[in-house]
Amino acid sequence: MSEEHRFETTLVYPADPAQKLPPDPDFSRDNRLRAAGHPEMPGALPPSLGGHDRGYSPEDLMILSLSECHLLTYLVLAQKSRIAVRRYEDRATGRLGKGASGMTQLVEVVLHPKVTVGRGTDLAAAQALHERAHRHCFMANSVNFPVLHEPEIVEET
Repeated sequence: MSEEHRFETTLVYPADPAQKLPPDPDFSRDNRLRAAGHPEMPGALPPSLGGHDRGYSPEDLMILSLSECHLLTYLVLAQKSRIAVRRYEDRATGRLGKGASGMTQLVEVVLHPKVTVGRGTDLAAAQALHERAHRHCFMANSVNFPVLHEPEIVEET
C-alpha cells in the first residue's frame, strides 16, 4: 500500500438559493456535502446548537468517521484471523465540551460495536481484535481526544 493517499470533498453553501443568508439574524447554516462518486448529503448545524436534524453536522460526521474506520479495520483483521463476522452494528456517542485549551471540542468518542460472529468462533479472539483495530484505525490515530470502545461479541443463533 502506498504511504500517501489523497482525498477530495466539496462543500457548497447555501444549500438552497432561497435560504436566508448572513447578516440576517435567522440565517440558515444548511449546506451540501459532496465527494466524487458518492451521493450528495445535506449538512446542517445540530439541533443541540440551534440547528435541525435534516442534515449531518460536523460532530455527526466525525463520530461516523471514527465508527466506520474502526469497522473497516476490524473487518480486515477478522478476515486475516479467519473470524466470520455475520453482522456489525455500532451505536457510537460523542461528547462535546471544553478541551485542555479551554476551547469547545469533541472531548471523547465511545464506540459500542455489537459484532455477531459465526457459530463456534473463538469469542475471546473476536473481542481482542477490537484493541488491534483501534491501534490501526487511521481516523482514531488522527484525533487529539480519546476514542474508547466498549464492544460486545455475540454468536449467531
